Amino acid sequence: MQSGKIILRGIVQGVGFRPFVYAAALAHGIVGTVINHGSEVEIDAWGENFDEFCSAVSKGPKMSVIDSVEVLPIEGSAPSDFSILPSQDGARTGFVPADIATCEHCLEDVLNPESRYFGYWATSCTDCGPRYSVIHTVPYDRERTAMQDFPKCDACEADYTNPENRRHHAQTIACADCGPKLFLLDGEGNEVSGDPIEETAKLLDEGEILAIRGIGGFHIACVESAAVKLKQVLGRPNQSLAVMMLEETMKEYVVAPSDADRKLLTGPVHPIVILDKLDPTSHPELSQLHNLGVMLPYTALHHLLFQKLKSPLLVMTSANAPGTPMITDTETIIEKMGKTGVVSYILTHNRDIVNRCDDSVVRDGYIIRLSRGLAPLRTRMDLGNRQILGVGPELNANASIYKGDFLITSPHIGNIRNPPTVAYLKETIEKLTSLTGAKPEIIAHDLHPQFLSTRVAHEMAEETGAVLCPVQHHKAHIASVTTEDVIGISIDGVGYGEDGNIWGGEVFAGSPSAGYARAGHLEPVLMPGGDLAGKFPERMIYGILPNEETISLLQERGWDDMSLKILQQAVARRFNTPVTTSTGRVLDAASALLGICREKTYDGEPSMMLEAYAARGVAQPMEISISRDTEGSYVLSTSSLLSEAYEMMKEGLDVCDIAASVQETLAKGLAQIAVLSAQDSGIKKAALSGGVAINRAIRETIVSELSAADIPCLMNPKYPFGDGCISAGQVITAGVLAKEGKI
Repeated sequence: MQSGKIILRGIVQGVGFRPFVYAAALAHGIVGTVINHGSEVEIDAWGENFDEFCSAVSKGPKMSVIDSVEVLPIEGSAPSDFSILPSQDGARTGFVPADIATCEHCLEDVLNPESRYFGYWATSCTDCGPRYSVIHTVPYDRERTAMQDFPKCDACEADYTNPENRRHHAQTIACADCGPKLFLLDGEGNEVSGDPIEETAKLLDEGEILAIRGIGGFHIACVESAAVKLKQVLGRPNQSLAVMMLEETMKEYVVAPSDADRKLLTGPVHPIVILDKLDPTSHPELSQLHNLGVMLPYTALHHLLFQKLKSPLLVMTSANAPGTPMITDTETIIEKMGKTGVVSYILTHNRDIVNRCDDSVVRDGYIIRLSRGLAPLRTRMDLGNRQILGVGPELNANASIYKGDFLITSPHIGNIRNPPTVAYLKETIEKLTSLTGAKPEIIAHDLHPQFLSTRVAHEMAEETGAVLCPVQHHKAHIASVTTEDVIGISIDGVGYGEDGNIWGGEVFAGSPSAGYARAGHLEPVLMPGGDLAGKFPERMIYGILPNEETISLLQERGWDDMSLKILQQAVARRFNTPVTTSTGRVLDAASALLGICREKTYDGEPSMMLEAYAARGVAQPMEISISRDTEGSYVLSTSSLLSEAYEMMKEGLDVCDIAASVQETLAKGLAQIAVLSAQDSGIKKAALSGGVAINRAIRETIVSELSAADIPCLMNPKYPFGDGCISAGQVITAGVLAKEGKI
């Protein structure tokens, strides 16, 4: 008889690994035991088919990730059967998987009147359901999750202990008799009589706005006819709203998704996928852009709602102020949105949300927001032996931690500009370090000295003795893509530059190891009023084109003499007018110049509206003006670009065509700088990152221009183009430097 101790390491928590091993043991006639040690599964096995059994368990269940398989000799005699032993704490080299959409088998149970799970909103099995959002600590067992408050009934216990049942050792197993319950409340928190799901569907169809508690937090929901009202009460009059609909309904709203998009929409992740609308100008109450964020129902609760709902779709937007954490508890939603009149009713449940998790957002296969289904994200890489924490940037932040050849990035946190989000950042860091058992020796942070995330890094370093490692924002963008020598193109809104100015349209040459030389950038221009220039992008027109013609334009648009005088004096005296090379601010200025968006009401609005117009236009040739500054860096003139766009506008060219022309010319200019930098440095590979790369036309133009010059362009499909990649880039940079003894 063959025997051995099999140790499997990786993501083996919350994926049904032990019941998977148990089933394989029965199938191969194996006796022994399986035990969960934190992030390792240890199997003692005896049997004639040991090799076949070892091969089978090494593949793992479908949601697992196997890092290594080790087979050791075993002592002692074989037991009479195979059993699952109680979990023990141990190595924490793996992690807990992300929350998973309800699987098709559980949905069949939920919709089958003959099933005891019929109509139960929290049905799940070993292959699906909440994971990260319910776990307190590892090993992943019921008593260490939010399910500890719901003892299993006899029927669930029978399924849980039945090796032939899909819910064998499913830690979130529950039914209507023993599991979490749904409640429908009015805005004051009083319970509403009737079936919660049926009443919720009825209220939604009547045009009411409701808060709905899901896996990782609350959504604010309504039908399409109530979308304008929702925007008004939320104070987001122009912002696009994500919608949830059934797959068969999509064809009435959006262009047929690609095979890759359809796979995402229907797979375990079920993110929001940005799809082009059939008619770019249709459904403006949902989106004034040319596209729409669409997701399919991803929990049993959603499917049950759509069973009762007459409306073809639901608006589903996160219950939070922009940039702040999602609301997760019922008491807070009552106080902040019920009693204030934002929502009329609240559909909630009594299962704690231990770790909040927003919806992930994907466009063209590239990630915009890294969260539910995609995060925590675990990536294998060699950054040495030291444990490293990255606290992220200021906007669209998350946190990352490195330990033992693995980089783990948290779900989206938000904008680190207020106490609640700072607290959430600290909470997330505590969760990451707890689940991994990490004690960071190096803390990487943004170069900006005033960021609250930088302050958090300094506080932690003082408490722990960790070494601090500041990393420039745009260099972190490129490091998140690759550690190779590349020509890095980093295009976004704003980031603190090494010269003290605001960068945002940067071309680098180098690597984290050798350092990144600033090979090129957009023309430095002024931001009159600082942050005000971001909110009112007409200020940026004057910051880029400070002349009488711009003043005349602003006069025509209703600027009063006093406001214009203050603007002119601020620029002339350089008072509160920071210098920037931001790509985002140039696009904002173009949007304002063309009259597309004169005031920003949500992050990215001017440039996103510019893209929406450009999508309906045809780009015309424009001049590309590149020079060199005193440091030898290539500089793309954005003042000449905006000036030419102004001339095109005065000549009566179609606004959509001008918008397309500005985008294409800006992208070609950046690509030309990258090609020149490649020729100078001898580096024949590029990397692209930054929030502006989400713009399809700009991204594809840059990639096409580089390809024509035989320069392949790397882009990271696992991390967002935007600032959701920064914490990872910070850790990677610190790790590379630490390995070389530079930290």
